[in-house]
Amino acid sequence: MINFRCKPFHELTAPQLYAMMALRQEVFVVEQNCPYLDADGKDMNCWHLMGYDTDGKLVAYARLIPKGVSYKNFASIGRIATAASVRRTGAGKELMKAALDWMEQQFTGDSIKISAQTYLREFYENFGFVVSGEEYLEDNIPHLPMVR
Repeated sequence: MINFRCKPFHELTAPQLYAMMALRQEVFVVEQNCPYLDADGKDMNCWHLMGYDTDGKLVAYARLIPKGVSYKNFASIGRIATAASVRRTGAGKELMKAALDWMEQQFTGDSIKISAQTYLREFYENFGFVVSGEEYLEDNIPHLPMVR
Protein backbone atom coordinates (compact mmCIF):
# COMPACT_ATOMS: atom_id res chain seq x y z
CA MET A 1 0.00 0.00 0.00
CA ILE A 2 1.34 3.38 -1.01
CA ASN A 3 0.56 6.58 0.91
CA PHE A 4 0.20 9.49 -1.52
CA ARG A 5 0.74 13.19 -0.87
CA CYS A 6 0.39 15.94 -3.43
CA LYS A 7 1.85 19.42 -3.08
CA PRO A 8 2.55 22.45 -5.22
CA PHE A 9 6.26 23.15 -5.66
CA HIS A 10 6.39 26.01 -3.14
CA GLU A 11 5.16 23.68 -0.37
CA LEU A 12 7.78 20.97 -0.92
CA THR A 13 10.33 20.55 1.84
CA ALA A 14 14.01 20.24 0.95
CA PRO A 15 13.99 16.48 1.80
CA GLN A 16 10.88 15.93 -0.37
CA LEU A 17 12.46 17.80 -3.28
CA TYR A 18 15.71 15.87 -2.89
CA ALA A 19 13.90 12.48 -2.81
CA MET A 20 11.78 13.45 -5.83
CA MET A 21 14.80 14.48 -7.90
CA ALA A 22 16.76 11.39 -6.80
CA LEU A 23 13.94 9.01 -7.85
CA ARG A 24 13.51 10.76 -11.20
CA GLN A 25 17.25 10.57 -11.91
CA GLU A 26 17.45 6.95 -10.73
CA VAL A 27 14.71 5.91 -13.16
CA PHE A 28 15.16 8.16 -16.18
CA VAL A 29 18.88 8.93 -16.22
CA VAL A 30 20.54 5.87 -14.64
CA GLU A 31 18.16 2.95 -15.38
CA GLN A 32 17.15 4.14 -18.84
CA ASN A 33 20.68 5.40 -19.61
CA CYS A 34 19.23 8.66 -20.86
CA PRO A 35 21.23 11.76 -19.98
CA TYR A 36 18.93 14.76 -20.20
CA LEU A 37 18.27 17.94 -18.25
CA ASP A 38 15.62 16.92 -15.71
CA ALA A 39 15.40 20.43 -14.24
CA ASP A 40 13.46 21.78 -17.22
CA GLY A 41 11.92 24.85 -15.59
CA LYS A 42 8.43 23.34 -15.29
CA ASP A 43 8.55 21.99 -11.72
CA MET A 44 7.80 25.34 -10.10
CA ASN A 45 4.45 25.55 -11.94
CA CYS A 46 3.37 21.99 -11.14
CA TRP A 47 1.87 19.85 -8.43
CA HIS A 48 4.00 16.93 -7.27
CA LEU A 49 2.41 13.59 -6.40
CA MET A 50 4.62 11.59 -4.09
CA GLY A 51 3.96 7.99 -3.02
CA TYR A 52 5.61 6.62 0.09
CA ASP A 53 5.98 3.00 1.23
CA THR A 54 5.32 1.90 4.82
CA ASP A 55 8.90 2.83 5.78
CA GLY A 56 8.41 6.40 4.54
CA LYS A 57 10.59 5.98 1.45
CA LEU A 58 9.52 7.72 -1.77
CA VAL A 59 8.71 4.89 -4.21
CA ALA A 60 6.32 6.53 -6.69
CA TYR A 61 6.16 9.96 -8.26
CA ALA A 62 4.30 11.93 -10.93
CA ARG A 63 4.42 15.57 -11.97
CA LEU A 64 0.95 17.09 -12.48
CA ILE A 65 1.18 19.85 -15.04
CA PRO A 66 -1.43 22.60 -15.55
CA LYS A 67 -2.74 23.47 -19.00
CA GLY A 68 -0.38 25.80 -20.83
CA VAL A 69 2.86 24.59 -19.25
CA SER A 70 3.72 21.59 -21.46
CA TYR A 71 0.82 21.83 -23.93
CA LYS A 72 -1.20 24.93 -24.80
CA ASN A 73 -4.62 23.25 -24.64
CA PHE A 74 -3.98 20.33 -22.29
CA ALA A 75 -3.03 19.59 -18.73
CA SER A 76 -0.44 16.82 -18.50
CA ILE A 77 1.14 14.19 -16.31
CA GLY A 78 4.86 13.67 -16.61
CA ARG A 79 7.94 12.20 -14.95
CA ILE A 80 5.83 9.17 -13.99
CA ALA A 81 8.19 6.91 -12.06
CA THR A 82 8.24 4.01 -9.63
CA ALA A 83 11.25 2.69 -7.75
CA ALA A 84 12.55 -0.68 -8.90
CA SER A 85 11.68 -2.10 -5.47
CA VAL A 86 7.92 -1.73 -6.08
CA ARG A 87 7.65 -2.64 -9.74
CA ARG A 88 5.38 -5.56 -10.63
CA THR A 89 3.43 -5.01 -7.39
CA GLY A 90 0.67 -2.81 -8.83
CA ALA A 91 2.42 0.37 -7.69
CA GLY A 92 2.34 1.86 -11.19
CA LYS A 93 -1.42 1.36 -11.38
CA GLU A 94 -1.85 2.89 -7.92
CA LEU A 95 0.26 5.85 -9.02
CA MET A 96 -1.75 6.45 -12.20
CA LYS A 97 -5.07 6.15 -10.39
CA ALA A 98 -3.91 8.64 -7.76
CA ALA A 99 -2.51 10.96 -10.45
CA LEU A 100 -5.80 10.99 -12.35
CA ASP A 101 -7.76 11.59 -9.13
CA TRP A 102 -5.52 14.54 -8.24
CA MET A 103 -5.68 15.88 -11.79
CA GLU A 104 -9.47 15.97 -11.53
CA GLN A 105 -9.24 17.83 -8.22
CA GLN A 106 -6.65 20.37 -9.37
CA PHE A 107 -7.54 20.82 -13.04
CA THR A 108 -11.24 19.89 -13.18
CA GLY A 109 -12.48 19.15 -16.68
CA ASP A 110 -9.16 19.65 -18.47
CA SER A 111 -8.20 17.06 -21.07
CA ILE A 112 -4.86 15.41 -20.31
CA LYS A 113 -2.08 14.85 -22.84
CA ILE A 114 0.96 12.72 -22.10
CA SER A 115 4.16 11.78 -23.87
CA ALA A 116 4.10 8.01 -23.27
CA GLN A 117 6.97 5.66 -23.80
CA THR A 118 5.71 3.42 -26.61
CA TYR A 119 6.16 0.17 -24.71
CA LEU A 120 3.67 1.48 -22.10
CA ARG A 121 0.90 2.16 -24.63
CA GLU A 122 -1.43 -0.56 -23.33
CA PHE A 123 -0.83 0.49 -19.71
CA TYR A 124 -2.03 4.03 -20.48
CA GLU A 125 -4.88 2.80 -22.68
CA ASN A 126 -6.20 0.97 -19.61
CA PHE A 127 -6.61 4.41 -18.01
CA GLY A 128 -8.55 5.85 -20.94
CA PHE A 129 -5.71 7.41 -22.93
CA VAL A 130 -5.77 7.11 -26.72
CA VAL A 131 -2.93 7.59 -29.18
CA SER A 132 -3.25 11.04 -30.74
CA GLY A 133 -0.38 11.12 -33.25
CA GLU A 134 2.64 9.42 -34.70
CA GLU A 135 5.45 7.79 -32.74
CA TYR A 136 8.51 10.01 -32.20
CA LEU A 137 11.85 9.86 -30.42
CA GLU A 138 12.26 11.78 -27.19
CA ASP A 139 15.71 11.50 -25.64
CA ASN A 140 16.33 8.58 -28.03
CA ILE A 141 13.36 6.60 -26.62
CA PRO A 142 10.24 5.88 -28.76
CA HIS A 143 7.20 7.80 -27.47
CA LEU A 144 3.57 8.27 -28.45
CA PRO A 145 1.37 11.30 -27.84
CA MET A 146 -1.72 10.17 -25.93
CA VAL A 147 -4.82 12.07 -24.79
CA ARG A 148 -7.54 11.39 -22.23
